[in-house]
Amino acid sequence: MTLVEINFDGIVGPSHNYAGLSPGNLAATKNAGATAHPRAAALQGIAKMRANLALGLTQGILLPHPRPDRRWLETLATDYDRAAMHLRAQSLSASAMWAANAATVSPAPDTADGRCHLTLANLVTMPHRSHEWPATLAQLRIAFADPAFAVHAPVPAPFGDEGAANHMRLARAHGEPGVEVFVYGESGGPFPARQHREASAAVARAHGVDALFVRQSDEAIAAGAFHNDVVAVANERVLFAHEQAFADKAAFYADLRARLPEVEIVEVPAAAVSLADAIASYLFNAQLVTLGDGAQALIVPEEARANAAVWAWLQAHLAGNGPIRRVEVVDVRESMANGGGPACLRLRVVAYPATVDPRFLVDDARLDTIAAVVEAHWPERIAPEDIADPALIARIEGAYAALLEAVGCVELIDR
Repeated sequence: MTLVEINFDGIVGPSHNYAGLSPGNLAATKNAGATAHPRAAALQGIAKMRANLALGLTQGILLPHPRPDRRWLETLATDYDRAAMHLRAQSLSASAMWAANAATVSPAPDTADGRCHLTLANLVTMPHRSHEWPATLAQLRIAFADPAFAVHAPVPAPFGDEGAANHMRLARAHGEPGVEVFVYGESGGPFPARQHREASAAVARAHGVDALFVRQSDEAIAAGAFHNDVVAVANERVLFAHEQAFADKAAFYADLRARLPEVEIVEVPAAAVSLADAIASYLFNAQLVTLGDGAQALIVPEEARANAAVWAWLQAHLAGNGPIRRVEVVDVRESMANGGGPACLRLRVVAYPATVDPRFLVDDARLDTIAAVVEAHWPERIAPEDIADPALIARIEGAYAALLEAVGCVELIDR
């Protein structure tokens, strides 16, 4: 067997809506109050997964969470019918679709005990995300029940941990020992720095990895890079980053080169692509992947092609002799409007596919099944006032149950 990278994409849930719950996420706050299209959002995510399969990549899924989160509301001594509108919105959030925030993953070649370790993100900084981890934990304990994996509960509050969105791994190849990089924040001007160094250090200790801890620049956070993956992404020996991503890039690059001499650092200068353009286009919130011939490809959203500065830089890089040899464009505009690009929608796990519960792996036929459920059950639109409609809530809950039945995971309904 060969260790491969599996991209686990979150299926966009039937409660996908634009409530603007995430300060610092400029797209989410800009589109607060707009009408969302859950069916289109889920189908766009499925189309992205199909494109990954067509590239020869191994593809997995993570499932939506039960929404509204009635158990969370119970802990607040209320229920959906009586809850204040802001609590209704927080209980209804579909943000678990962004699987990059599900957990931090250290593959077996990096860890002290030779197992693949996953630590759930606590997401404590944002109320609407802080109650996600129990449902995620239930899924990961099923998907990764094989002894090849170790699944850990979240780091306790108050140390904020937002998962793989603030973690990078570089290696000569996916199956070889790598360098794990944990990126944390300290100050973000008007916005919170969501990843605490203490949380990153705790995850590294739990996984038994010798890691680098790198501070994200205050400028990047203040500009709207609420996670590191908005300004940097890594794959095998390549680090692709904005010039202003890190507080002390010189020290970081030196440490990285000392540990992985083969590393190729592709830095996009601010003079070519501003932080504002990088964040608006999600140039770095892209999937940087290795194709079957060993070439690296960057999977970017349509917004990257629409941004003149970003697209010009990408074309110039492709015309040169850089390590990124191909750019693929995907349409995930519904996710983008809520602040999540292609990389937000997936969690990377390097593992033997045979050790993963097969219900969490997909091919085109299985995606056909999921798409049929979405077409039949997902709401076409959700406007802000709709979240008070009992008929919508019943449809959302029915859609969730229909999907779990279709994929054979009915045991999650009561989790």
